[in-house]
Amino acid sequence: MENLSTNFLQQVCNLLDDARKNVKTAVNLSMVYTYYNIGRMITEEEQKGNDRAEYGKYVLKELSLHLVEKFGKGFSVTNLKQMRQFYMIYSKDQIGQTLSDQFENIPTVDTGRKFFLSWSHYLQLMRITNIDERHFYEIEAVKNDWSLSELKRQFNSSLYERLVLSKDKRAVARLASEGQVVESPQDLIKDPYVLEFLGLPEMPAYSETELESRIISNLQKFLLELGTGFTFVGRQVRFTFEEEHFRVDLVFFNRLLRCFVLFDLKIGELKHQDIGQMQMYVNYYDRKVKMPEENPTIGIILCKDKKQSIVEMTLPMNNNQIFASKYETILPSKTDLQRLLEQG
Repeated sequence: MENLSTNFLQQVCNLLDDARKNVKTAVNLSMVYTYYNIGRMITEEEQKGNDRAEYGKYVLKELSLHLVEKFGKGFSVTNLKQMRQFYMIYSKDQIGQTLSDQFENIPTVDTGRKFFLSWSHYLQLMRITNIDERHFYEIEAVKNDWSLSELKRQFNSSLYERLVLSKDKRAVARLASEGQVVESPQDLIKDPYVLEFLGLPEMPAYSETELESRIISNLQKFLLELGTGFTFVGRQVRFTFEEEHFRVDLVFFNRLLRCFVLFDLKIGELKHQDIGQMQMYVNYYDRKVKMPEENPTIGIILCKDKKQSIVEMTLPMNNNQIFASKYETILPSKTDLQRLLEQG
């Protein structure tokens, strides 16, 4: 085979030289655009060969040797294949307009597509074959400034599947274009909540106090699981009513809904008395604690098990303040959740 053209090799090198001249804070994003364009150039160069498969292997091998010699590590054949795959996926892909409008100053590639995350984030996202799911995680990672480890955790906890199972078709469609939109109390709720980061499965038994202590010790991860807009107020928050003292396990405030969110922790099966207790907590906060401009308090009972019929029979039909959700101490099976989605 003839040698790769000097012009082609120089064009790829020029892209990398330009990218590395950018200011340090923009390096990650700049490299994403650069890798996209390298992927495009590799694809276009491969199409010039009569035997595209063989010529493609040759292009990757020769380009890798040249770039490693000039720029050092990071340009193995495997890495160049990832850049080509990145181009192949994202040259035919558009993200939600809302996100693009929010970041007007970010440049676009030839198709009008914008990129908002680091290369490591996109390597993770490229593994997601479902386009809607991939868009959801990209939007959420941008909106919430997820690190790579946070993105991986949300994917491994099947956040997308858990949200889809709790929403109607119209709301599901919004996940792929806008991410998780919080406009009502129901939008905050997950069922189940996944608390694998607490490390409880290795314990043969644990108390509600232990469960609460572990949540507090892993508060940042718990906030990630709760979702957008939560700020921590306190644990075992005491109030006195009719000369009796009561304590709310965990109190948060949600900035998006502008309301208090109370959590009660139960390690066993949910009882109707537990729901009544939470109703009293919520009523107290609504009448004695919240400011007039704030919205009604939300109460969430986290339990290991529940009978939905008991929940529905105990709460009023138009309930939008008290919710009961199960929690899991191990990561759910994505296969099982996807099977439930297909059945639905």
